[in-house]
Amino acid sequence: MKHLIASNRRVFCHPSAVAGWLRLVSHACSPAVFYSLVFAAFVGLPTASAQIRLVPIESFPNALTPAKPATAGARIQALKLPFFDDFATSVDRPDPALWQPSSVYINNTLPINHPSLNVATFDGLKANGMPYDFLDQDANGPTDTLTANPIDLAGMSAADAIFLSFYWQRKGLGELPDAEDSLRLQFLNNAGTWETVWRQEGDTANNNFTQSFVAVNQARFLHAAFQFRFEAFGRTSGAFDTWHLDYIYMDKGRSATNLYIKDIATRQPVSSFLKRYSAMPMKQYRLNPVGETADTIRTDIVNLFNNFNFTTFRTVVKDQLTGTVFQQYQSPSEGIASLSSQPKTMKPQPLPGSFAGEKAQLQTQFAVQTTDTIPGVNLRRNDTIASATVLDNYYAYDDGTAEAAIQNTQRQGRVAMRFLLNKPDAVSALQVCFAPVKTNLTGQVAVFSLYADDRGRPGRVLYQKAAVISYANSRSGFVEIPFEYSVAVTDTFYVGWTQVSEDYIVAIGFDKNSPFGNQVFEGRGSSWDPNNPGGVPMIRPVMGTGKDAPITGIDDDVEAITQLLVFPNPSSGILIWKNPAIQQIEILDLNGRLLVNARPALGQNQLNVSQLADGFYLVRLSDGKKTVVQKLIVRK
Repeated sequence: MKHLIASNRRVFCHPSAVAGWLRLVSHACSPAVFYSLVFAAFVGLPTASAQIRLVPIESFPNALTPAKPATAGARIQALKLPFFDDFATSVDRPDPALWQPSSVYINNTLPINHPSLNVATFDGLKANGMPYDFLDQDANGPTDTLTANPIDLAGMSAADAIFLSFYWQRKGLGELPDAEDSLRLQFLNNAGTWETVWRQEGDTANNNFTQSFVAVNQARFLHAAFQFRFEAFGRTSGAFDTWHLDYIYMDKGRSATNLYIKDIATRQPVSSFLKRYSAMPMKQYRLNPVGETADTIRTDIVNLFNNFNFTTFRTVVKDQLTGTVFQQYQSPSEGIASLSSQPKTMKPQPLPGSFAGEKAQLQTQFAVQTTDTIPGVNLRRNDTIASATVLDNYYAYDDGTAEAAIQNTQRQGRVAMRFLLNKPDAVSALQVCFAPVKTNLTGQVAVFSLYADDRGRPGRVLYQKAAVISYANSRSGFVEIPFEYSVAVTDTFYVGWTQVSEDYIVAIGFDKNSPFGNQVFEGRGSSWDPNNPGGVPMIRPVMGTGKDAPITGIDDDVEAITQLLVFPNPSSGILIWKNPAIQQIEILDLNGRLLVNARPALGQNQLNVSQLADGFYLVRLSDGKKTVVQKLIVRK
């Protein structure tokens, strides 16, 4: 079908280029606390050469299922030309007026140098966030498909010069397709058969989008129910082999040499209203509004035409909770060069002292004022872009979207982020985006820590929490992990996690677009070093006092706690421990009934529990000073 593919192609290039588990305690648990714990074991991971690594997210088990399109259950009336979609007005999923239900992900954070606001991303995740194949991690085959609704081309001929154009990119901030992976375009002929008319292979990354033209000039395609579809092929077990698609335009009277459309579009995500965070507690902001407000808020626009143009833009900062408008700005007319991007900025004003709201959701909106249009298409659809900055009760460095997952693979390896306060406060919970990678870890545990500051690096452990892993009900969503007590913190504190299990590696959502990666630290042994991974783990400390009085810290570190645990887990009936100081081992069922009560003899380091039926149990171990609880799986 090479005769259907126009040879003209241009590269679009612009400058810019983390329910509770057991409390890790230094004293014996009370019975009330103990019987409420259903937790999992953790022991040290063998030393690995790699430590911090970024990996593709492989599923969001409970992600939202897209709503049925308005046409579901009814015959779809064929569309008329022109067909245009740059996805600028879509949220998460494609517009059902134009597209069949699809698993492609509409977003503005995974592409690089895209033509306009939002793209359609193809990968190995279905619409509900589950991988197409969760049994075979290496499975390959068809992944996402994007199919246009029927388009009426009856009565048209080759003389009508119908062309379909689109921009595409491999990888972006996703995962690079391999050489054997592909993205293809197919047309539906009048016999109801799909024919491949365009295809690209993987293997090569490009930080720019390429525009392709395909002619619709064969008689078998010129019928009343013509359709086209894009289909990706790659690894089907997660967010692998990523392709991005944008600015799809089909009309008659076009030419493969007429590459340009008179359109000025918004593009890059709007930066935070805040200088040091993407979200922070209102009470902390009020103490230093000038110092916490960003010097500038930024985005950019793109001129897709091969001639210069003039434009203005209007910016509004508004609290979406109360409707209060804090700031408006109207720019003078400015020229923008052909086929180029141009930054747009404004200097935000701190919130006035007269604003009494306990929280705010500040929307900063940039609206480019243009008269862009093509016959039958209002191109002003891509002229407005906005972002929201939350002032409530938590800190965040991320924008709420995970482009990847971050893991620490080394035994007792640690990752932490630094947070700076304007006055002493307390941490009462964490919001964590758990990201599935290879294995669904629901019910397993992750160990989180709060640290005091030690000369600009994490120091004394203030609190540790082992939490049962669960996944949010939306893509890139957060789960909240409450603390038993609110933990007092002063001017600087750190939040992070420790990799302690030998059976699984905890994965936290990772925001590649965050500019705050300089607040990330990596722990090796007793030392901490700055480690900017090119973004931030998605962990948010929730501030404020909880139900009980604050505590200031604990004495035990994670390594000491793990010495009280038994292994292997799952067990075939023999429990082993390393710590000769263990004085008592109790095993209970999940209803709290005591099944085993053993006091090891001097030098004993094994216990036969083969009398226990297969299933889940709680193990309580004590050395006379500390008591820990772990969940035990017996499987014979």
